[in-house]
Amino acid sequence: MHEKQDHGQADAEVNGSNTTASAEADTAVFVCATCGVPLTGPLTRLPEVPEAPYYEWWEADQPGPSPPTVPSGHYAIETEPYGGPLVVAEAPGPAMPRRGSISDVEGNYLISQGPRGNIVINPDNARGLELRHASAACCGATPDGGMNQVCACGTLVATLCSDCCLPYELHLSADHVRAVRS
Repeated sequence: MHEKQDHGQADAEVNGSNTTASAEADTAVFVCATCGVPLTGPLTRLPEVPEAPYYEWWEADQPGPSPPTVPSGHYAIETEPYGGPLVVAEAPGPAMPRRGSISDVEGNYLISQGPRGNIVINPDNARGLELRHASAACCGATPDGGMNQVCACGTLVATLCSDCCLPYELHLSADHVRAVRS
């Protein structure tokens, strides 16, 4: 188990609010906050989440994930709400970053009320996670139902987005992982 103070210090280093931190503070290994097992290798922070690469998924020879949003070996902090729960929106618009509009069976547009501050990584940089509770999709996981990746200790720690028509990214929950300077 980790100390609350350590979690806050790691968050400050990851979010760049520690003005005395060196450039090394921008490189971190993310571990499960419950059991401490490493969930990534060393990753270097990007200033923001990149735009998702354009991908003509409808013309792909085989279904599968789009190209990753975040390059291998890097991470970025998501500033907008991401993942479930989804709630009815007052006006049409994207449900969450790098995602188009979503509507419910009654035609109401939905938006994310999920957490902010997720750590977005290339899913191929994750270690030891298992898919659970995935929202239905044709060939991968969607973030619509919220966290869907579990650590070996059984703690839900992340949300995988891997369906062919969506950005390929993994959102580590800032409330369920912590950064360890590397």
